[in-house]
Amino acid sequence: MKVADILRVKGNALYTVPPEQPLAEALATMAERDMGSLVVMEFGELVGMLTFREVIAAVVRNGGSVGSNLVRSVMDDHPLTCTPETEIDEVRRMMLGRHARYMPVLNGRQLMGVISFYDVAKAVVDSQDFENRMLKAYIRDWPVEEEGASHEPKL
Repeated sequence: MKVADILRVKGNALYTVPPEQPLAEALATMAERDMGSLVVMEFGELVGMLTFREVIAAVVRNGGSVGSNLVRSVMDDHPLTCTPETEIDEVRRMMLGRHARYMPVLNGRQLMGVISFYDVAKAVVDSQDFENRMLKAYIRDWPVEEEGASHEPKL
C-alpha cells in the first residue's frame, strides 16, 4: 500500500498558510476547521508545517499567550515529507522515528496533500481487516473431504 492510496480515499482538501501570517489567525483557521496542522507555503513552495506541538511550545515560551508571533517564528521549518509512491510501512517508520503526526506529500515540489498518523493507522487496520475477511472466507469455503476418502493420489 502506498501514500497515493490514502490520498485517493482521503480526498484533496488542503489548507495552507503563508509564513508571515499572524499565529493567532492561523490558530483560528485550525480551530474553525478542527485541524491539527497547516502546511506553510511561500511562493508556491513548502517551507514548513504548523502543528499543535509547535503552537503549544510557542505559547509556553510566551508566558501563556500567542502574542504577536508570526507563523514563521513557530513553524517546523524542516518537516518530514513523502511522495505518493512512498510505501505506508516506510511512512509509519518515519513518523514513529520523529514523533511526527502529520506529513506533507510532495510530488517533486508540488504539494499533493497531508497525511496524518491517524490516516496511516486507519489504512493499516483497513488492510488487515480486508486480509482477515479473505482468509476467513477461504477457510469457510475449504473443501470437505468425504468420509473414508483416501489421501493417496489416484492413478
